[in-house]
Amino acid sequence: RQLAGKRRRSWRLAGAEPRQTPESQRWAGRIQTPADRRQPLAKPVQPAVGAAEPMEELRPSGPGIAALLPPGLHAIYQESRRLYSDQPNPLQVTAIVKYWLGGPDPLDYISMYRNPGSPTQDIPEHWHYVSFGLSDLYGDNRVHEFTGLEGPSGFGFELTFRLRRETGETAPPTWPAELMQGLARYVFQSENTLCSGDHVSWHSPLDNSESRIQHMLLTEDPQLQPVHTPFGTVAFLQIVGVCTEELQAAQQWNGQGILELLRTVPVAGGSWLITDMRRGETIFESDPHLQERVDKGIETDGSNLSGVSAKCAWVDLSRPPEDEEDSRSIYLEMHPRRLSDKDTEQIREVLRRGLEMNTKPALPPISSQKPQQQNGMNHDRASLVQSVGHFQSKQTERTRKDSLESESSAAIVPHELIRTRQLESVHLKFNQESGTLIPLSLRGRLLHGRHFTYKSITGDTAITFVSTGVEGAFATEEHPYAAHGPWLQILLNEEFVEKMLEDLEDLTSPDEVKLPKEYSWPEKKLKITILPESAFDSPLQ
Repeated sequence: RQLAGKRRRSWRLAGAEPRQTPESQRWAGRIQTPADRRQPLAKPVQPAVGAAEPMEELRPSGPGIAALLPPGLHAIYQESRRLYSDQPNPLQVTAIVKYWLGGPDPLDYISMYRNPGSPTQDIPEHWHYVSFGLSDLYGDNRVHEFTGLEGPSGFGFELTFRLRRETGETAPPTWPAELMQGLARYVFQSENTLCSGDHVSWHSPLDNSESRIQHMLLTEDPQLQPVHTPFGTVAFLQIVGVCTEELQAAQQWNGQGILELLRTVPVAGGSWLITDMRRGETIFESDPHLQERVDKGIETDGSNLSGVSAKCAWVDLSRPPEDEEDSRSIYLEMHPRRLSDKDTEQIREVLRRGLEMNTKPALPPISSQKPQQQNGMNHDRASLVQSVGHFQSKQTERTRKDSLESESSAAIVPHELIRTRQLESVHLKFNQESGTLIPLSLRGRLLHGRHFTYKSITGDTAITFVSTGVEGAFATEEHPYAAHGPWLQILLNEEFVEKMLEDLEDLTSPDEVKLPKEYSWPEKKLKITILPESAFDSPLQ
């Protein structure tokens, strides 16, 4: 991952001259081409490059000024001001060229407040960052489509971040704004909504230092309450910096469980989950008994990680390469095909929510509901995360009736233009990080009667492992390998899962695995290859 771009920064601090620190010289992401950008308003007025937004026009400071603000922006500002009535003009990072005018950064503004904490609750003083832009600020379709008052505004949330204030620090660091823009860019490009309990593997210190805080969990902000705007509702999701060991525990068990453990350890964030980049110990090093709670949770509950964005591909070995319908040209994206709207929505439901049920788990039905309109952006997130960004699906307790009928009145019927194909033999390909999650998916998901999906970050390819207890799957015990367009489902019975776990044991120590590494089960006509990152740079590999 490379956040530092070799170009002029596209933002500045409003309300004060920007400090010339290393992090203030950079901004996450790349310059987008016209095809990448959302459509601007008709006849937009392009601001001069390098001009700052006049913050006096954006911050309410007197009677009647609210009428001058976009309603969505005003609603978020008012909720922030409820907490920070003494800071009506906070420092704010603002994109000079707005996203809807072709700029590269989705968040129009990021406000930075000084929070005194709560000495009685052992909550330290810290900086509080609040984003503006993932929700609908304007209501005129320049960025987000208006979907009604009762639904979510835009993506339905804004990001926040709490960073422990260093002694003698008089102004907030700006690197958290870079981090928030990076996550926002992922959301806009993938159209995947983030939820409390999700986690993101970042594989680099969040502030580009030598810190052990290299990954993120997401939770509800403890102080900012959801707001209702004229364009829908907006929740506030707080980013929480975590160590590698804590991320792995969230993957193996669940994000909410690890967040609860973090709240019990003051040095790890306490009840408000404040990120301290100087934290040198994991929660398991601070309190070894916490590992026992995680181990017990994994044994009892399994994992509620139901899907990841990944570098992956699959090949139908049943067909000769010269066949014009050969899946090698489809799923390695030499001639990529698009998923139908119904399939896209179903995979998104798997990734977005998953299913955490007391009865038989079920895949969501193929829905007639249309997904959000594609924005034409490049879905390659290589500039955001080093390889796989894990976005843990929000878990809900639902009945079988809910899972089959709440999404749509449509029955589980394949799209009429894409038939479901049964395959005889398949070859799965993953990069190393994706591969290390295979044992997790087998042990924590399939042995608990659930499913697990890999969704390609570079196209429509998807691979779902399903157990024999999952209803609604188009892979069956008679035909365990089935494809619907570029979506492959693989049904694995418990006996085969146990065999695979034995054979894939070395993936639990990825540093010892020499790539490429191939695993093969000839009797099942299944092959898995773990490839180096470079293999996914070319569609011909």
